[in-house]
Amino acid sequence: MKGFVIGVVILAALVAGYFAIVLNWNYSTGERAGWVQKFSNKGWLCKTWEGELALVSLPGTSVEKFLFTVRDDAVAQGINKVMGQRVSLHYEEKVGLPTSCFGETRHFVTGVAAMAEVPLVPGVVVPTGPGAAGPAAPAASAP
Repeated sequence: MKGFVIGVVILAALVAGYFAIVLNWNYSTGERAGWVQKFSNKGWLCKTWEGELALVSLPGTSVEKFLFTVRDDAVAQGINKVMGQRVSLHYEEKVGLPTSCFGETRHFVTGVAAMAEVPLVPGVVVPTGPGAAGPAAPAASAP
């Protein structure tokens, strides 16, 4: 009986150690820029924020999508605030998580930043920030 308890304790320690390593170690980190086109809080038991980022592509090519997960509610609120704007998402890729309870993807977003402008070609920029409606109309001159 004592050997069984020791075995269970060792097994529990190994599982806990595995989760500690997998959750704290990143396979890769990076940035992706584009437009968040889908973002929702999903899950039956384990709720996570799942999203879809439409990446900038060349004209005439199909749109590439970047699927991501957000576990931090503060980051999720930040993404909700910049929906419809071009954003840059900082992510960490984690490998080896055994269930979808941690998220549906391997890419976990840890930060978001709104992009101020969109470069189309060298020298041509489309502003997307506040006041991006275009240049102000010239003032009418009094006679």
